[in-house]
Amino acid sequence: MKRLLPVILLLTAMSAYSQPKGMGKSDLDAQKTLDAVSAKFKSFKSVTAKFTLKIENSAGKVQGSKSGVVNMKGGKYHISITGQEIYCDGNTTWTYDKSSNEVQVNKVDPSSGTITPQKMFTDFYNTDFLIKSNGDVKLNGKTLEEIELTPIDKTKTFFKVLLDVDKASQTIKQTKIFEKAGNRYTYAVNSMITSGALSDEVFTFDSKKYPKVEVIDLR
Repeated sequence: MKRLLPVILLLTAMSAYSQPKGMGKSDLDAQKTLDAVSAKFKSFKSVTAKFTLKIENSAGKVQGSKSGVVNMKGGKYHISITGQEIYCDGNTTWTYDKSSNEVQVNKVDPSSGTITPQKMFTDFYNTDFLIKSNGDVKLNGKTLEEIELTPIDKTKTFFKVLLDVDKASQTIKQTKIFEKAGNRYTYAVNSMITSGALSDEVFTFDSKKYPKVEVIDLR
């Protein structure tokens, strides 16, 4: 099976931010901004977000780009991205690859530290990171606050994460991860719907819809 969603898999190794004593006011404000973003997202009953995943090399040359949609409800999620689908009903995860017509089934392990889409919008930055504000940046003509996260653990495969936050709407518009190997992963949110109602069926893989699918059950 092909390697799925580099950003999410990369973030699996991440926790979040933990500030040392004596940080400046701007950094304290950055922490408050992230706390507000987390609280706002947790208030939504369900979320549908369209996103773009872009991979660049160290010179900034684009190596690949994919668009997708993620649906979230409580601890459930469904990710649809070019050629790939991931379903999770809170207990089981189905990872489907369209080109091979193969689905891998895994049991959700709460202790694994895996970063779910929900955590990407909320509290994946709770511990083990230094946080600082880089001030305002422009993205698609909009002024956002750029917040930089640096891992305390220097054995991580990445050395920096940049979050571009819309303080007015209290949402993360873009996340950019810098790998030590040189690659840069940018996860941009293009739109977000928070007023819809999502059925639980959205988050379960239905093999009847995929004729002759090969099921690899690793539970």
